[in-house]
Amino acid sequence: MRALLVQHDHVTASGPVGDRLRERGFEIDEIMVVTEENFENPNVNFEFPDVSGYDLVVPMGAPWGAWDDGCIGNWLTPELEWVRSTIEADIPVLGICFGGQLIARALGGTVARGAQSEIGWKTIYSDDTSLVSNGPWFQFHYDQWTMPEGAVEIARNPIAPQAFTYGRSLAVQFHPELNSAILEGWLDQGGINEVIASGQNPEIMIAQTRDEEGRAAERTAALVDAFLDRVAKLG
Repeated sequence: MRALLVQHDHVTASGPVGDRLRERGFEIDEIMVVTEENFENPNVNFEFPDVSGYDLVVPMGAPWGAWDDGCIGNWLTPELEWVRSTIEADIPVLGICFGGQLIARALGGTVARGAQSEIGWKTIYSDDTSLVSNGPWFQFHYDQWTMPEGAVEIARNPIAPQAFTYGRSLAVQFHPELNSAILEGWLDQGGINEVIASGQNPEIMIAQTRDEEGRAAERTAALVDAFLDRVAKLG
């Protein structure tokens, strides 16, 4: 089986999500929308590939909002159409944070700046913990979605919706791909200021992540397995 992972920026790797897909036998191709040299001017043009040869598409997170047409519209608008047509072609999509927001908006829901940010390790409340566990999961977002018609909400917390299924696809608001190396990249790319502005200590957040990442990788593997077997039906 073949999976296509969409990296929207140069610091968001696939981490334990990619690891588990490879363990499940997937051949993985990766594309990057905004390269490092364009990071400060991200409104690039990008041509999304034909997905007919793939069994799974995984749009990853991004430091921008899936509502921000003014900032990234040159590629956001085409990607929304690309995600919609992928789902309509019955190719499963696993949307992670920004990628989950893409699924929501592409299918007729909305995405907007939320009333409160979520940064750090957070527990959620799941209706189906065998599919999406209560975590804790790492969060780094300012936005939230409204679900499209036909979607089934799986999890939430008091701040924002956290997961929904739509057919063979799954959207999550959190970051199952997160490990300490990815977090360090985010902090180095400017995220450290956002962590400090939220009243948190980035050094402690890194230490907490190093301590948590082994257990988090197990939760991620379980999430990927349940998604593949029960939702995408690729088991």
